[in-house]
Amino acid sequence: MSARITTPFGAQSTAAEVIEGIDLTGRRVIVTGGASGIGIETARALASAGAEVTLAVRNTEAGNKVAEDLVASTGSSLIHVGALDLADQESVAAFVAGWDGPLDILVNNAGIMASPLMRTPQGWEMQFATNHFGHFALAAGLRPALRAAGGARVVSVSSSAHHRSGIVFEDIHYERRAYDPFTAYGQSKSANVLFAVEASKRWASDGITVNALMPGGIRTNLQRYVPDEELERLRVAAGASDMQWKTPEQGAATSVLVATSPLLEGIGGRYFDDCNEAERDRLSARNGVASHALDPAAAEQLWEVTTETLKLDA
Repeated sequence: MSARITTPFGAQSTAAEVIEGIDLTGRRVIVTGGASGIGIETARALASAGAEVTLAVRNTEAGNKVAEDLVASTGSSLIHVGALDLADQESVAAFVAGWDGPLDILVNNAGIMASPLMRTPQGWEMQFATNHFGHFALAAGLRPALRAAGGARVVSVSSSAHHRSGIVFEDIHYERRAYDPFTAYGQSKSANVLFAVEASKRWASDGITVNALMPGGIRTNLQRYVPDEELERLRVAAGASDMQWKTPEQGAATSVLVATSPLLEGIGGRYFDDCNEAERDRLSARNGVASHALDPAAAEQLWEVTTETLKLDA
């Protein structure tokens, strides 16, 4: 078994601290969900290091406002905005078709959490369709651009919520079982980790590495479907009532580390939290990675189910 990766950084580290001394001049980056929450701070840190950053967002008006703020705060003019609705495969295909040239870093950051039961026009459960299918199709579509960059990285933003559920292959889309918003979210977050496991294996010959991470507990628009009192109840139930929320700058740190750290050169298929590789099956409210999310057989099965569902050759 390969050695666990540890870094000088931790739960309180910020994205700016993690990226200090790293030069991304000439590198091209996409951050999905880059117009809110930790997406903004992820983009800010990467832009501050010289990267050309594209914010891939549903609301381009909000994206343009964020881009203006990032230009002002970083001094970089290399910040763009692209329309992307991950729940809509046609939108994903259009974004991919509009991309030209190499891509060094793809940060799959956007997501939907604990929503009421909603379905896409295809009948797919919305959290799985957005968090997994959308990002899978995006990464697969951009694979030639990632290959062209040489040594490209894909960052898959997961969550400790993956502890709640592996992939229930018999009924992924809750057609026969009772729907639970948090279990559905957990399933989609396990899918984000399993994607990293299998993509790193299948795309290794392209020089592409993929790693997953838990950003930490951060109050953002992600929790828009979860009332404050429910969030607090869950924290207490998980034994985490004394835990502090991270700031968005701290929440973006692990994404930025996975995207840029020299310690991860050529390394993929792993899961990080608090800026270090997570410990397997030592699970707490916000830390640790469950074995079901790193299971190579599940990763391969999910890949096959996904490519068949989306009719993709990946």
